[in-house]
Amino acid sequence: MEYQDAICTLDTLSKSHASFGEPLQPEGRNPEFPLVAMQSFLERAGLVVEDLDNLNIIHVTGTKGKGSTCAFTEQILRTYGFLTGFLSSPHLVEVRERIRINGQPIGKELFTKYFWQIYGRLDESKEAHSGSMPNYFQFLTLLGFHSFLQEKVDLAVVEVGIGGAYDSTNISKKPWVCGVASLGIDHTQILGDTIQEIAWHKGGIFKPEVPAFTVKQTEGSMAVLKQRASEIECPLWVCPELEDYQTDCGPLQLGLAGQHQRSNASLALQLSHTWLQRRRLQDQNFPSTTLEGPGVPLATPFTPSPIMTKGLADTVWAGRTQTLKNGEVTYFLDGAHTRRSMQACVSWFQEAAVRCERNASGPVARVLVFNVTGGRDPAVMLNFLVPCQFDFAVFCPNITEANASCNPDQQDLDASVENMLSGCRDNERSWQRLQGAGESPPPDRDTGPGALVFPCILSALQWAAQGRDPVLLSRDADKREAPVKPSLVAKAALLREVREIHVLVTGSLYLVGGALKHLDPSSCSK
Repeated sequence: MEYQDAICTLDTLSKSHASFGEPLQPEGRNPEFPLVAMQSFLERAGLVVEDLDNLNIIHVTGTKGKGSTCAFTEQILRTYGFLTGFLSSPHLVEVRERIRINGQPIGKELFTKYFWQIYGRLDESKEAHSGSMPNYFQFLTLLGFHSFLQEKVDLAVVEVGIGGAYDSTNISKKPWVCGVASLGIDHTQILGDTIQEIAWHKGGIFKPEVPAFTVKQTEGSMAVLKQRASEIECPLWVCPELEDYQTDCGPLQLGLAGQHQRSNASLALQLSHTWLQRRRLQDQNFPSTTLEGPGVPLATPFTPSPIMTKGLADTVWAGRTQTLKNGEVTYFLDGAHTRRSMQACVSWFQEAAVRCERNASGPVARVLVFNVTGGRDPAVMLNFLVPCQFDFAVFCPNITEANASCNPDQQDLDASVENMLSGCRDNERSWQRLQGAGESPPPDRDTGPGALVFPCILSALQWAAQGRDPVLLSRDADKREAPVKPSLVAKAALLREVREIHVLVTGSLYLVGGALKHLDPSSCSK
């Protein structure tokens, strides 16, 4: 069986929104049912929960920043020379990205081999289990654990899918250390609509006598995390500010841009430091007990080793505060999809774009490429983007190419094309309303003709670039979308006149992944 056969078979598993984490529990149903089911799937796949203890897991949850925290942590420990596994979600371009070994997506040959081993065992045993099969996220979690065990990694950095308490990744009972990134409101239909309810789920990854660290949180969420840690008998510390770490080489440099990455980097330092203590590579001293917030001790801001410093500086995490320059077009890509992450994205973009414009040799036009999924309110997200003063706002569904055959690697959550396009038209109207009520642009910036809707990511990017992106031109010779209407060609006059074009792609990691597929041919290997 070939790799593409595995991908197509994987795509037959449920990809409903609930399948990515903790499904809502029907009244009277055991809330731990997802973990009970996951344990059954694990055993049917030929594994037992105790096998996971051999992975020396670092388990990380959060609303914003958990993926970046994992990326920092994995890079630090890989820089030390350890063979790392990294399980994350979602993927941007290829599903293999979710299972990384030593910093690289698992190879197609290994993915295919391990896929059929796990799928075959589950398929053979399903009749004895009422035909049940794991959903998409559960299967990839199983596949990741199996791959890491087969490849004999020294450790696995595991990112929670959604929530924590009942997430498929929480099947592990003895991780070496746990982390909580910044908490906020998201996935409310699954986790609840208050920060306290969400914090309860996130704190569900805590384990007895397993050290845990959290970035600074709001008072309400911190109180819940403290209570959860106390109930579970898990030692919990708050991470210090990044500038509190003493170094011999000046301020710590981060490979990921944006002020919001500083708390993620501090959390990664504490996670990797604690893991190394357990590995007996450093003095086995627990963090200090200085109280922070509502009685949660503050971890020690130790002196990072040169290897840790290099790891932070070398970290790459595609699609998050990423800048990509192709000819006269500069793309700013960030998969922000919550209120807090969009605020962070806007702060990063305004700083990065101004810096690039300062170095430009002439006038610059700004284009927004946007989409949002998962029932989130697009008007709220778009409102954060109004101050960026875009000349154009382009909306498209998370479909990579309108004329291409279906690509299972980049399937969005189940939705018809017409429904997705309808959502884009709603986004367009929301943007136009916000433009009418927003701040006046500076006198040297024309507001432009406004908002446009395109049927796919490729056509949106082609229009925004106006033939000035050599990578798009080289890749699109056999993928040219349907001719653009004359009215849209006329509206692009400004883009043809300026010296450079700056394009912000945001609102959805699926959108960013689809864009990277066209803009950066090597994006899967990053």
